[in-house]
Amino acid sequence: MKTEIDVFREYLKENGRRNTPERKIIVEEIFSTHDHFDVDELYNRLKNNKKNVSRVSIYRIIPLLIDSGLIQESYFEDGHCHYEHIFGHQHHCHLRCINCGKILEFREPSITAVEARISKKYNFEVKGHKLEVFGYCSDCNGTNPKFA
Repeated sequence: MKTEIDVFREYLKENGRRNTPERKIIVEEIFSTHDHFDVDELYNRLKNNKKNVSRVSIYRIIPLLIDSGLIQESYFEDGHCHYEHIFGHQHHCHLRCINCGKILEFREPSITAVEARISKKYNFEVKGHKLEVFGYCSDCNGTNPKFA
């Protein structure tokens, strides 16, 4: 089975781009954890691990990683786009707590069934979907005045 590095290396080669050591470091760091991340968080992780990578390089590689199918934009919050890696993972949706920011991932087969019905009804070729549900997690719903 191909690794993320293999997929990215092939993508770069197919698109006439160079595979630099800096790009490899960034990809390895992204795939070292399963957390959602933004550019600043990734930059700080690299910096804390004594990796000499510029913030600009991270901004430049993000569209390449999206285009190669390795990561996707997950959500936008506090002026930052957050990402997650998707290579080798089942499709999932998100529950996001609007109080503490906790993100819970879930899979719901009935969503896929609805997607198939919509596709057929409108003669539309579905390539995917993103579902994010906002609310309060179990830790926060007792502290929220709406639930007290």
